[in-house]
This record gives sequence, structure tokens and C-alpha cells, in this order.
Amino acid sequence: MDFVAPPASSAATPPRRYRTKVAAGLIAFLLGWLGGHWWYLGRRRAWLFTAAAVAVLAVGLTAFESRWENPATLFMVVPATAGFIEAAVLCLMDDGKFNARYNPGLPPRRQMGWGPVLVACATLVGGSIVTLTGIAMIVIYVWTQMGWLDGYQL
Repeated sequence: MDFVAPPASSAATPPRRYRTKVAAGLIAFLLGWLGGHWWYLGRRRAWLFTAAAVAVLAVGLTAFESRWENPATLFMVVPATAGFIEAAVLCLMDDGKFNARYNPGLPPRRQMGWGPVLVACATLVGGSIVTLTGIAMIVIYVWTQMGWLDGYQL
């Protein structure tokens, strides 16, 4: 008796959910420091980014006395800034390019409108505030450790 493989059909694989720019942008804005948008977009090796962020955060929260003024926690400014930048890029990406990259094989949909633009604007405002605050905290931390701010009340 010979084994015959069943014919491949598209019904055998469950259909994927359609990924939208607004959802990807919001997830990158809120959870970009953790790599949440990588999971949503189905990127390979998303777990590496998430594991690195969790490890840095765990070290920062457990190894230092002051949680907000230590190098490990301040280092989280870098992935947070990357998440903000990627949120703006995802929201403002051309619909055809976004669909070709993140929705291959699915029928194209038009996504541009006010939703992605508003998410991109909120990302630029919120991301700028968080990034500049993080840079200021890093500068103050380094200058304090070097003794440049001795005698000043902060």
C-alpha cells in the first residue's frame, strides 16, 4: 500500500488576523520598550528583545538601592526611544508597503486616515517627553557621580 499525501489546500491553514497600522503603532508606543509590537507583527526573534528588556529591568529593580537613578533603569531609555521611533515609522508607512510586509497573502486594505496620523502625533509628543526626561536623568546621574554637582541642591 502506497502512502499518498493529501492535496495541499488553503483551508488547512487557519487565516491570519489582519494587522493594522493603528494597532501596531499603539502597541509600539505603549510596549515598544518591551518589544510588544514585534510580537504583534510576527517578527522573528521577538523573544530576544523582550528577554533583554526584562533582564535589564530586573537587574535595575533588584540590584540597586535607588530604582530611578541607576544605570540599568536609565538604560531602558534606549529601547523606549526605539519603540517611539518605530511607532511613528509604522503609522506613517505607505499602506502598500505595510500590507506587503506585515499582511502578505491577505487582501489589501486602505489604512491611512486620521487614526495612524493621530497615533504618530501622540507618539512624537509622548516620545519626546520621555526621551528628553531620560537624557536629563542620565546627565544628572553621570554629573553627580563625577562630582560636578557637589554643593548644588537638586
